[in-house]
Amino acid sequence: MKIYTKKGDKGTTGLFGGSRVSKDDVRIECIGTLDEANSTIGLLRVKLGNDHEWQPNLHKIQKDLMDMMSHLARPSDAKKENKNPMPEDGAAFCENWIDTLESEMTSPSDYFLLPGGNEVSALCHVARTQMRRGERRLVSLIKTDTVHEAIPAYINRLSDLFFTLARAEMDKAGVAEEKWQLFLYKRFKAPEEK
Repeated sequence: MKIYTKKGDKGTTGLFGGSRVSKDDVRIECIGTLDEANSTIGLLRVKLGNDHEWQPNLHKIQKDLMDMMSHLARPSDAKKENKNPMPEDGAAFCENWIDTLESEMTSPSDYFLLPGGNEVSALCHVARTQMRRGERRLVSLIKTDTVHEAIPAYINRLSDLFFTLARAEMDKAGVAEEKWQLFLYKRFKAPEEK
């Protein structure tokens, strides 16, 4: 089977179930953005090396993203069933990993940070921002069609995770964070809550 079909030469693409939409349809924008994020995670994994402790979890995230993209490619009125798994544990998986990472760091997360630090941290920030863009496209899609509730929760948590991974990398490498401002909720806490 050839990689090219020529069916998309006039600006449309096929969805799960057989229907076709414009390549700038909100559904395709959403899937394409998550695909970009998945590719960035792939680059991150290459930079980390095969034996890095993050590899199993990042591999799981990449597979889960592929499954979620396949579900997003299926309109709710499609007759064909999508048999790929739905990663319903995704948000909890991210929360558990975030909690573990934060417990191992030398300082809490109180500030907005300037992205950078070192190459791995910067790549985590690229993945974070691509997840946020994917989330915005996902919100637009949800306004037009039904999406399983596990997907927006997982995508939302993934951007939090990649922020935390960026911090964890800098903490481990001994690289100082470039702080911008305190998180808003930290700025307005009552003195006894601080």
